[in-house]
Amino acid sequence: MTHTFLARLHYAGAGFVGWQRQAKGRTVQAEVERVLERLCGRRIVAHGAGRTDAGVHAIGMGVSFAAPAKWTPDALRKAMNALLASDCWVESVQLMAPGFHARKSATGRRYRYLIGTDPAAQSPFRRPFEWGLGRPLDPLRLEAAAEQIRGRHDFRAFAIKGEPKPHWECDLRLATWEARPGNEGVTLHIAADRFLHHMVRMLVGTMVDIALDRRPPDDMGRLLAARENSDTSPPAPPQGLYFVAADYPAESFADIDHPPS
Repeated sequence: MTHTFLARLHYAGAGFVGWQRQAKGRTVQAEVERVLERLCGRRIVAHGAGRTDAGVHAIGMGVSFAAPAKWTPDALRKAMNALLASDCWVESVQLMAPGFHARKSATGRRYRYLIGTDPAAQSPFRRPFEWGLGRPLDPLRLEAAAEQIRGRHDFRAFAIKGEPKPHWECDLRLATWEARPGNEGVTLHIAADRFLHHMVRMLVGTMVDIALDRRPPDDMGRLLAARENSDTSPPAPPQGLYFVAADYPAESFADIDHPPS
């Protein structure tokens, strides 16, 4: 007999070619499945709430998997952390309702993007974890650009071309810039029901160009209306991007009287 569990995983993306298992390169999914196989004695498939690219970090990636019912959530958390590599850490493990899936059950996802605008952004202790731009950005232009993308839009102008999709619409529920402590730079907080491939990084790259006066302030709206990505700015570097959390309905949790906040 097995139970379905949800682990909330932190990882530093520099050492991985992304979340999803690939033919070549180290992946987060393979690292988690390696540990689960050792703990459970058989192959366990881990499903992530998102598919982060090479270099992208996570501070709350939802990972679902089925494990023998003998395991308690706390015992699983401790055992996984004892075996995971040093660039991964499980914050919590919860028992989930039957049929739960970290990606398919999610009703929304949240990211943040960090930009360093001060000279110390080039420090080796910061550069791997933010975009070390080292130049000031106009905060009014940044926020005006973010305001234009809030709501439901067709975001194909801010996604890389790939396999055809049923649609490119996303409901952007949050998009706001916040000053970082100590005048270190700015952070974008962004949330939506879904995100397209490279969407956050392409949004950030374009908004930064607006804040640097390389593009006119109304370009975000123009690109959304154009629905074509040939004029969109290059994507921002991956090391500034963090997967923060996925949102799930209360009934997804086995203890529905005490779902996580």
